[in-house]
Amino acid sequence: MTAVLDDLRQVPLFAGMTDHAMEAVAELAVPADYPDGAALLLEGEPGDSFLLILDGRVQVTRGGSAVRELGPGAFMGEIALVDGRPRTATATAVGPVRVLEIRRDGFLALMERYPAVRLGVLMALTDRVRTDEQSITC
Repeated sequence: MTAVLDDLRQVPLFAGMTDHAMEAVAELAVPADYPDGAALLLEGEPGDSFLLILDGRVQVTRGGSAVRELGPGAFMGEIALVDGRPRTATATAVGPVRVLEIRRDGFLALMERYPAVRLGVLMALTDRVRTDEQSITC
């Protein structure tokens, strides 16, 4: 559990959380492995989980166009944690990929118990929106 906690502490989504809250998040995190070419997330599919990349590279596409490539420490699916609506992008493994996955249903309960988690999610979402806006306008 210590390694999972260390990985999760690097995510801005969880910044400012107490040790107790971080332990609760870590209990929700499940490791998953994806082979080269596997879809981790599919654009248009229900958003029901958050993924933190531990190892490997992931290509993110929207409408078939490349948006960015993500590596260890990057995360995706934070929007799904809040709204559960369809995914806004597809994420595909570029080589083998290992992630930690947190399911939306468990995370919603966690946000009710720990307001700092809710604030972290909102901050991460605004950062992602700003980053996306800058990449479009630049």
